[in-house]
Order: sequence, then structure tokens, then C-alpha cells
Amino acid sequence: MDEEYDVIVLGTGLKECILSGLLSVDGLKFLMILLLMCSLRQVLHMDRNDYYGGESTSLNLNQLWKKFRGEDKPPAHLGSSRDYNVDMIPKFMMANGTLVRVLIHTDVTKYLYFKAVDGSYVFNKGKVYKVPSNDVEALKSPLMGLFEKRRARKFFIYVQNYEETDPKTHEGMDLTRVSTRELIEKYGLSDDTVDFIGHAIALHRDDRYLDQPALDTVKRMKLYSESLARFQGGSPYIYPLYGLGELPQAFARLSAVYGGTYMLNKPECKVEFNEEGKVIGVTSEGETAKCKKVVCDPSYLPNKVRKVGRVARAIAIMSHPIPNTGDSHSVQIILPQKQLGRKSDMYVFCCSYTHNVAPKGKFIAFVSAEAETDNPECELRAGIELLGPVDEIFFDIYDRYEPVNEPSLDNCFISTSYDATTHFESTVVDVLNMYTLITGKVVDLSVDLSAASAAEE
Repeated sequence: MDEEYDVIVLGTGLKECILSGLLSVDGLKFLMILLLMCSLRQVLHMDRNDYYGGESTSLNLNQLWKKFRGEDKPPAHLGSSRDYNVDMIPKFMMANGTLVRVLIHTDVTKYLYFKAVDGSYVFNKGKVYKVPSNDVEALKSPLMGLFEKRRARKFFIYVQNYEETDPKTHEGMDLTRVSTRELIEKYGLSDDTVDFIGHAIALHRDDRYLDQPALDTVKRMKLYSESLARFQGGSPYIYPLYGLGELPQAFARLSAVYGGTYMLNKPECKVEFNEEGKVIGVTSEGETAKCKKVVCDPSYLPNKVRKVGRVARAIAIMSHPIPNTGDSHSVQIILPQKQLGRKSDMYVFCCSYTHNVAPKGKFIAFVSAEAETDNPECELRAGIELLGPVDEIFFDIYDRYEPVNEPSLDNCFISTSYDATTHFESTVVDVLNMYTLITGKVVDLSVDLSAASAAEE
């Protein structure tokens, strides 16, 4: 490890792998277009583990059993261990969301296969209802009465027609100043409808959005609609075959193709600093790799982060779909905070053998929430009760951290921990913000870097 690198990335979690891929591809682009003006951006990617994924890895059944039960051999009736790919950070992707655009932007899609998610549901007054995915479902939905549907339809038409750059579509409202609450009041929507729209369509985690500018909510609703239309399925979500563990590996391959170097199973990766407090390298097993910048998850620099919360999670293995979801083999259910008397939402995520994450006939379900107590079993009960009978269930609780350092002073760029949501939008926002801090540029997702590279060749 005697070489010097522009960037060393520590950890192979999804955020770190996306950044590694973007930096490597971006470096190659600069080399080809500005050949005499800059050198190739070299990226070294290290991990203390002997597997990809970090906190966002996928485990087979033996690994899952060992993690939570301390035994290597699970019951035979659960099937073959290698048929399981159980995500530790389960999240679906919006079909037209930012992560999908990053995948297309970097051409990492050639390493991955995706399948649409069957359904999107919301919990309301003790029951589970499908979030309508077309006009017919909307008319039949028991979520709203007839007159409420008429009012909601007018609101949806306003959102659909809204264009930020076209004042004619604003109907006299400046959504950068008008709050979401004020916008909704104009259409006279009931509290239950607001709950459903704000949490199951706009995907807000709590009710703070109501007193924030309405533009963000409108953009979120338009993204939901665009994602729903992309595959014209029962939900706006997609999910990779074999689980999310495929994503970090795909970005690792991308980085390697563009000159990035990977080193797994490197214990005790210690970040080294000079007298001014700026990073100068990373030491592991007595060897030091020099660098200008370090990218890592919070576990590598615990003295530069602060705890901001905890996530409680239940992982269940089942032999049936979640009841009241139309026998969906993959589904998300959102339980809005108000329905449970909580400070934030609870999420149910389920996928199955149709996404190659479990043996035939088996389903993997997750219940996640921001922890508000020290008892995840009790706290997650409302979501667990929706699952029906389970073959096995595991409980987990972990701390969430965010960086408190100043990257311009120490050249350390630290990601935030994963939240309890079961979709990727907040995750990718963190990645793109980090990319801008590292490079001083905004990722232009309208440009296909792989196509540009091929053209230059």
C-alpha cells in the first residue's frame, strides 16, 4: 500500500460504494476530456470486513442465524441457506427516483436485474388499504368517500399539472412560501386523506412537512406518480433480484473497471492525520496508504460523529404473503405516525422467492421504525401484527449517527447512518451531497458518463 491516492473510501456500504463508483467514473471522464490538464482520479476502497455491503449487506440463512442466535445451523424446514439473501437495511427504489437515475448515469445497470414491487399499502384506522395505482382503483378505494374523492381529484390534478417554471400552473400560489397545510386547506381535504397523501404518496416520515413550504411535497407526489407510470404496475417501487447486497457489489465492479482499487478484510483501518488535523492516509496491518481525502461510514471515525437516534427492526421469515395485501409477493405498508400515536412512521417491507431472496414458498418481512423506547418487540407490535403467523422472527436495534466535523478542515467526508424508511430517496440525497462536498461539483444526472466514455474511446 505504498501508493498515493486522491481518495480512500473506507467501508463497502451502499453509500460508500456509490461514491466510489461516481468518483472513479468521474475521474476517467476528466482524463479523457481534459487529458493534458489533470491526472486520473485514483480511488482506493478498503473494508475491515471480508464481504461487501457493510451495514447494508445481505446475509444467507446461516449468517443470519449466527448474527442473531449465535448458532451456525438453522432448522432444516427453513430450506437451503444459500437461497436466502436477507437485507440488513431493507429499502425499495422509486422507479423514477434519484438512485435509479444514478444507476443509469453510471451504467451500473448492466450488472443488475430488477423486478417491480407488487403493491403499496397504507395503514388507516386499524386496517390495511392499497394505495390506488390507477383511476379504477381510486374510484373503488374505501380510503375516501365519494365527495372526498372529488376534492382529492382536484388536488391531484393541480399537482399533476404543476410546473415550477410555469406560473400559469401555480394558480396564484407561491409554493416556496405557502405551507403544505395551507395548500391542502384550499382543497378542503380531511385529516385522513392528508395522512394518506403525506405519508403513503409524498413519503414524509412525520408531520413536520405540514408547516414547511409545499413545493417539496408537490415534487414528492409528482415523483410517486412518475414512478408509478414508469412500469404501470401496482406500486412505484422496484427491487433488485437477489437483494440489495447486489448494489454495493455492482458499484464495486464499476469502480474497479475505471481504475479503483479494492481491498477487503483489512483490519483496524486507522485514519492518519498531520499536525494541522488534515487527513494524510490510512494505516492497516502496519502499512499506510497515503491520500488527500477519506470517505467513510461513521464507524471508522467515531470521534467525528454524534448519535442522533436509533432504529428498531424486526426480521421475519414466513411461509405466506402478508394478509390483506392481495397475495402480493412484494409489498410496502406505511403506518403513519398519527395512526399509532408515534413521533414518526413505521414501515413494513416484504419480498419473497419471486425476487430470489428466499427459497420457493418463503417470504422475508421487515418491520422498521425510529426507536422511541428500549423495547423493540413491544414498539414494533403494530407492524408485526399485520404479518400473520411467522416461522422465525429476529429483533435488532442500532444507533444512528451523523457527522459533526468540518470536511474543509480535515478532508474527511462521513456518511450519515441509514434511517428507518423503506425507500432510498433520503439515502441518495446524502450521497449526492457528499459528492458535491468532495468534488465541488453537482452530479449532472442528465449525462450518461458511460456513454461519454465510450464515445471518447
